[in-house]
Amino acid sequence: MSTRYEEITTNLQTSPKVWLVTGCAGFIGSNLLESLLQLGQTVVGLDNFATGYQYNLDEVEKNVDPKAWANFTFHEGDIRDLDTCRKALAGVDYVLHQAALGSVPRSLNDPITSNSVNVDGFLNMLVAARDEQVKSFVYAASSSTYGDLEALPKVEDRIGKPLSPYAVTKYVNELYADVFARAYGFGSIGLRYFNVFGKRQDPNGAYAAVIPKWIAAMIKGEDVVVNGDGETSRDFCFIDNVVQANILAALAQPDGVNQVYNVAYNARTSLNELFEYLAKALGNNGIVYDKPPVHADFRAGDVRHSQADISKARDLLGYEPMHNIVQGLEVSMPWYTQFLR
Repeated sequence: MSTRYEEITTNLQTSPKVWLVTGCAGFIGSNLLESLLQLGQTVVGLDNFATGYQYNLDEVEKNVDPKAWANFTFHEGDIRDLDTCRKALAGVDYVLHQAALGSVPRSLNDPITSNSVNVDGFLNMLVAARDEQVKSFVYAASSSTYGDLEALPKVEDRIGKPLSPYAVTKYVNELYADVFARAYGFGSIGLRYFNVFGKRQDPNGAYAAVIPKWIAAMIKGEDVVVNGDGETSRDFCFIDNVVQANILAALAQPDGVNQVYNVAYNARTSLNELFEYLAKALGNNGIVYDKPPVHADFRAGDVRHSQADISKARDLLGYEPMHNIVQGLEVSMPWYTQFLR
């Protein structure tokens, strides 16, 4: 029996559409771009290279057939400019809005820029997409919206108070999306990502995510710094699961629209366990790391534990994550070792 995702991707290949991926040069955006092109879709990309990179686009070009790459049109521009959003949206069927300034620490250091991109830019995209009358609008929400809510697993209709400016901006996205549904009849879907990892995740800079940051340190033989006692836990989600969720959401049935969904695996992994998983996966790729982790202070704005209930996405979208953290690391570690060496 085929899954909902298999049915949708088969139909897309026989009846291709036009997609806009904002943030297409970033980690998640470039993986969405690659998957859509491999499915024979026409894709428009928008990025200002604030956190995305040309080499991500270059890698996608290498990974897809030249005929597929010819179906990609790139716009360099900023979502904070409404005219730029309108130009990118012309003739588009489906929108996958990934462009944002991520990172809790970044937002604590510079809340104004995070708000400008994540709120003003998001509103521009909503307005332009509404005016273009796109078939669907899917946007990257965030598990940070759960804030100080301690109950596990996290269920979509119960949230706490935000712990960072970043969390505020992503919650405002959900509020605006809901208002646009009520006031204008414009439907959308928000995907609350939980700690996504995989190929093309940036290991560099002060705001690098924990998995690429630790892998980079391990490959170089440097210390791995753990914030706190290492028992902080996260629901790590492999990038292929996220791609699946976006495509399912874009073609959701009417009862699945105007909702937010958790996108995760529904499992908790402590930082101590993650350290062991990474060392083992590196060892399987010929890199030995035998240093113990170094513990530092807990990081401001971080929640202690996170785990998602994904039953809503399963029931309304047909979401079935295919990779847990160990399987995802097995698939992606060859890319990490090649890129970070």
